[in-house]
Amino acid sequence: MPNTKHYPFMTISMTALALLVAPFTLQAEDKAAEASQGTQEELNVDAADQQAPGTTKTTDDASSGQKQGEKVASVSQPATPLVPSQATWDSFHGQLNAQKYSPLTQITAENVGKLKKIWEFHTGDVSDGKGDTPATVWSATPVFANETIYIGTPFDRLIALDPGTGKEKWSYDTKSPRKALTQPVLKNRGVSYWQAKNPVAGQACQKIVYMGTVDGKLFALDADSGKPCSDFADKGVLDVNQWNTVNAKFPLSILQPPTVVGNHLLVGWAGKDWAYAEAPPGTVFSINAQTGKLEWTFEAIPEAIRKQTGTANVWTHMSVDEANGLVYLPVSSPSPNYWGGNRVDPIPLGTSTTALDINTGKVVWSRQWVHHDVWDYDINSAPTLMDITVNGKPIPALVQATKQGFLFVVNRLTGEDVWPIEERPVPQGDGSVKGEVLSPTQPFPTKPAPLLDQSKKPEIWKLADIVGAGECSRLWDNLAYEGMYTPPTTKGEGALTYPDSAGGVQWGGVAFDPHKQIAIVNTSHIVQYVKLYSREDYDKADKSAGNESGFAPQEGAPYGLRLMVANNWLGMPCWKPPFGEIVALDMHTGDVKWRRPVGASQQYGFFMPESWGSPTIGGPAVTAGGVIFIGASMDAKVRAYSVENGEELWSDQVEAPAVANPSVYEYKGRQYVAFVAGGNTILKDQVGDQVVVYALPE
Repeated sequence: MPNTKHYPFMTISMTALALLVAPFTLQAEDKAAEASQGTQEELNVDAADQQAPGTTKTTDDASSGQKQGEKVASVSQPATPLVPSQATWDSFHGQLNAQKYSPLTQITAENVGKLKKIWEFHTGDVSDGKGDTPATVWSATPVFANETIYIGTPFDRLIALDPGTGKEKWSYDTKSPRKALTQPVLKNRGVSYWQAKNPVAGQACQKIVYMGTVDGKLFALDADSGKPCSDFADKGVLDVNQWNTVNAKFPLSILQPPTVVGNHLLVGWAGKDWAYAEAPPGTVFSINAQTGKLEWTFEAIPEAIRKQTGTANVWTHMSVDEANGLVYLPVSSPSPNYWGGNRVDPIPLGTSTTALDINTGKVVWSRQWVHHDVWDYDINSAPTLMDITVNGKPIPALVQATKQGFLFVVNRLTGEDVWPIEERPVPQGDGSVKGEVLSPTQPFPTKPAPLLDQSKKPEIWKLADIVGAGECSRLWDNLAYEGMYTPPTTKGEGALTYPDSAGGVQWGGVAFDPHKQIAIVNTSHIVQYVKLYSREDYDKADKSAGNESGFAPQEGAPYGLRLMVANNWLGMPCWKPPFGEIVALDMHTGDVKWRRPVGASQQYGFFMPESWGSPTIGGPAVTAGGVIFIGASMDAKVRAYSVENGEELWSDQVEAPAVANPSVYEYKGRQYVAFVAGGNTILKDQVGDQVVVYALPE
């Protein structure tokens, strides 16, 4: 589920002699009402919540009459190759394969330093949260389609812009409530686009733009005019919340745009994290793109235990192999997130990558990456699909990045390992948490190596410890940690978590150059600690700081929780930098090609050394010109790096942290790079409403 808590990540400041301390905030997780679970029936497993590596799980029946294995090609939409033959950026990750790759070469590593701002557009839809309107978090990928840039805003408006000038073509206001119904902020990740194979001139809604809202509505608008499509659902509006019938404690917020494939709209949703033991169970809906009619529903939690738990939804984007008729779901963790005593029965599709037949919703294969998840380690990004060559053998693969800093690489057609994935014994806790039944083992990839060293407590940052008069050392001594998957405890200050639930890798996911076979991923290095409180102790605890305190009730469970970032009293991180990196991997071998700190930690105008790096939200784009584009960092800069060696080639200052994935597109023979600079309180309290677009001088 989505994280509704905000946490002070770090405050750094330096005096003329030593340090500046400037608080900057890290939310414990950009989980926009996540909770993804998807299976349509209970699967047969031997161990609670556990699935052996490489095991294929299938369902017994489909929810539609179509034949399993049918390709997704239809009269309206033919199947397309994994890597589109032309430059494409018409979806959240650029392409349905989630590679975030552009074949355009006008901008290269040699000339990217000459990039200039061509235009910018301000939506006006922004709030700092100081008035009656909640703060905005804007992570919308600018979608380029129909010779137009389409964006959604945190006020749930859709806007169409001219790609060359930024001039507004049309806008539409959904008039959804500006209330934090599930998230603590107003959040939007953009729009989706569909068009008929042969659009009929003069006929409305042959091209459609879709956007969801916080109250569970899905709007379908004519892409040319911005008018609602009258034949879609109820005059252009589908009420997805009509299917919210189990544990309906909050609306199904559609903050992530639907995944569009063929004539299908695949709709996941976000909820309210850490609040309830019993919550709406995660569902994915397949909707007809033209009519809005429900085709099939996928549910991850077995029906027999659905009412006693919940979530395990898909709150982030999905990826698709159209040629093979498969959609890949990143499924989140069941509820409650930090105690599993109410869900000791098998939930094999929780915290998994699950491949479905696009036409039927049947499970083709599934790999569970966390057994019996009690760490809120949702699978938070779409797996990146890729064709790679390993030991001379071509492999249709996917790489699934995780919050733990793991990169799991499997055959995308079968779910089998590309490099061995091992089940290893993990810590079993101190016995202080009653009713918990932990998994004795967890999956660990052997290649690529973890992006972070989770085997031991991170090294204490001496500067922070000195400034805190030994506070960090004392905290470290009072935190349990036996390595990755140390479970929550009621003792001491709790259990250290590294990476934390905000994720080693966030929802931006992995970019991939299909020709060089190089994968690019940004990762955050954040330490948190979690402590469980009995219901009586939780009710007595000082929670006056609200969201900033890191307390969450897990209502209906015997334990509430406190989740904190490991800072000293001045807000400085207790662990040694860097706080974020960007990493390139050779996918022939799974080895790291290069890695470097990314961005700079910054607030109130003070920039920390770039060698310290920055936590990151958002992901990279990569081009055939040998360039990586990324925003994502605290310092509100957008940057270009060399694919070959990681050298920083260009940067520019924007209005707020660019926490959306960038877009790369070509319009009238000119290559453009677009960023949304909207900010995210996960990083710091700086918001914006800027779309900014760059190109080479003419």
